[in-house]
Parts: sequence; structure tokens; C-alpha cells
Amino acid sequence: MNHRIIAIVNQKGGVGKSTSAVNLAAALAAAERRVLLVDLDPQSNSSVAFGIDDDGRLPTIYDLLIDGVTLADVIRPILTPWLHMIPAASDLSGAEVELVAIDKRETLLKTKLSEISRNYDHILLDCPPSLGLLTVNALVAADAVLVPLQCEFYAMQGLSQLLRTIDIVREQLNPQLALLSIVLTLFESGVALYEQVGNEVRSHFGPLVARTVIPRDVRAAEAPSFGRPAVWYDVRSRVARAYLSLAQELFL
Repeated sequence: MNHRIIAIVNQKGGVGKSTSAVNLAAALAAAERRVLLVDLDPQSNSSVAFGIDDDGRLPTIYDLLIDGVTLADVIRPILTPWLHMIPAASDLSGAEVELVAIDKRETLLKTKLSEISRNYDHILLDCPPSLGLLTVNALVAADAVLVPLQCEFYAMQGLSQLLRTIDIVREQLNPQLALLSIVLTLFESGVALYEQVGNEVRSHFGPLVARTVIPRDVRAAEAPSFGRPAVWYDVRSRVARAYLSLAQELFL
């Protein structure tokens, strides 16, 4: 199956979700794939990672979903003709409440993206760290789900909850939704807990767990302050090489 629209989801924050979104987008753009990155997180980390500030002057995903502006108003080119973005800003935090009153609220993003999905080889949806209406919109719009997972004590518990949500969305709203991959992130080789949880995840999910593991690397933390993902900030870094490898494994 051709997974064109990918929701990058984990209801827990701090697991490398936005880092994965921006670096995969950059890696695919470097391979001259047409990419649209959609920031659905009110923290707007993906937007900041590409140097887009929350200045309130330009329309964002909030305006697309709530105020009815057009896609042409919100899609922005990012440093290369191969990469476009729909950014987020802090006003998106109110969207969860406002979406409740909108008819067909779960399918709003799907309807919007259907107008332009054929213009792109890949559409990546960076979801908020929750399983609310914004994430449900992403799961309904997506062909598949990518789950960044940090190898920590409660990882399997949170993953089980997320997989139940995916099953509910599949049963009720999007029967085509597939689990593309679980990606181990912020990994430190030689740390017993990381190795133990990583082995447990692989024993449960087998080939659904990506072979590529994303290491913890200070370059990933530095890169957003320069308005670049790690793949563009320091392509020789361990984390950049890992994301280039992951893009190759999953998409190229």
C-alpha cells in the first residue's frame, strides 16, 4: 500500500515526535520527494524547528481548521522547492474545544487535505501529545501511523493505549489506517533499561519496529535554535545519519 499521509503520533510528550517529523521531512525533501509537513501541535515545535515564529501575522493550521481560510493561504515553502509546511501557533490550543461544535469535526483535516494530497509524495502530520480531536483528525486523514517511542519504563503501557485508539479510529472512521512503524528514539546504547525495553518492544511487534534506531544526540537539541532540523544543520551527526537511514528504510 502506498502510504502517502503519515500521522506521527505518541500521546506522551518528549519522545522525539516533532524531531522525527522535521527530520524525516527534511530527509525526504533532500531525496527530491515532494513533502508537506503539517504541524498539529499547539507547542508548534515543528514550526520553530524550521524557523517559523509565532508572530500572529500569518495564517496557520488553526485558521485552516477553524476560520475557513484556504490551503493556499497557509502552505509555506521551506528553504527548498521540495518541502512545504502548514505551521502551527499557540492559538491551536483552543481548537480542541472549538472543534467540538463543528459538524463532521473528526473528518475536517481529511477533507482539507484531499484537495491537495495528490500534489505531494508524502504528507507528514506532527500530532500533539494527546489523543484529543486534533490527533483523531490526523488519524482519520492518514493512511498510516508512525509511532516514535522512547525506551522507558512506561513505554509499553502508553503504546497499548495508543494502539487501542488506532483500532477505534480504524473501526469507526478510517478502515484503511495502518501501523507503518514503531521507531525507537532517544536511544542510548549500553543503558540497561533502554536495551531491555527495546528488546521487549521488538519481541511484541517484530517487523513493525524499525531497524533504524534514533540515538540521543545533542545536535538534535541544538538544531532548532538555528531554524534547521538536524539533517540540514549537521548532516554528519549521528542523529542526522539515523534519520536519513530511517527515511530510506520506510519510504525510499
